[in-house]
Amino acid sequence: MGATDFQAILQALSLRQLTFDEVAALQALLATAMQAGQCFSLIEAAAGRPPCPRCTCRRCHRSSSANGLQRYRCTACGRTFNALTGTPLARLRLRDKWLAYLACLLESTTVRTAAERVAVAPSTSFRWRHRFIAGVRRERRPALSGIVEVDETYHLESQKGSRHLTRRARRRGGQASRRGLSKEFDCILVARDRNRVTHDFVTGRGPVSAARLKAHLLPVLAPDILLISDAAIAYQVFAQEAGITHEAVNVRAGIRVRGAIHIQNVNAWHSRFKRWLGRFHGVASRYLANYTGWRQALDAGSPATPSDWLRIGVAPARYGTGCQ
Repeated sequence: MGATDFQAILQALSLRQLTFDEVAALQALLATAMQAGQCFSLIEAAAGRPPCPRCTCRRCHRSSSANGLQRYRCTACGRTFNALTGTPLARLRLRDKWLAYLACLLESTTVRTAAERVAVAPSTSFRWRHRFIAGVRRERRPALSGIVEVDETYHLESQKGSRHLTRRARRRGGQASRRGLSKEFDCILVARDRNRVTHDFVTGRGPVSAARLKAHLLPVLAPDILLISDAAIAYQVFAQEAGITHEAVNVRAGIRVRGAIHIQNVNAWHSRFKRWLGRFHGVASRYLANYTGWRQALDAGSPATPSDWLRIGVAPARYGTGCQ
């Protein structure tokens, strides 16, 4: 819109006596426009001048704009892209409502309640939930150091929302077909040090094994840590093979604390997670890692605001060196 057109609109509004409903509608329109502008500014600032998502080349030039975002063209492969290309937020629409929706995520609002509050379809609310969570899960957390507590908890496998079940349907979630741990349970592994740095992993079905511990836990451990776990054999085998100092507490024997040797912090995280998860009335196993990542972000207090959440989701991932 040109300056002349804008002045004509202002003059027309000044000559007309607006009703209360018309003023309210105009205010809502201006608020939406302001949120969209703020969202675009945050996206551009967080992304900076991103490298090409295809070839990672950093030599690119501006190539017009579309949908409020600057587009770039890579000089190496010729591909055009914007600040959202290659991120979990790519191709999502209604950006003027993103910040309001992110506030719902910080409040742990259900899908339908968030959809009503932001005025989008429930299907859109569900898709946004998992895209925005995937964005914040890209943030790299520090390695675990010092005294590290580790323990696992289990969640009954769920195929909620699936049209093709691989087993008989359970009524309202149901129960496992047999007692004890089995392949019917998803394993959630949580490791937490005394600096409150937490890492969570959904390692697969059934009891945790030394091989799974090596694949998931070993890459996030700093050298010279003291690993504390329960008396499960898998932790002892993993620590011995990895050359890690290990202490076990025999929880089954009623020995939960030996001075500083305990896993109370990680068990408290399990408890908070299960209480929080109950509000969603069951989650599908394929999305379980998103919910542990969501709870982890809330527990750590990062991101603390909708703007922070958007910046993390848009910030460029670790690209290769590419061309210079």
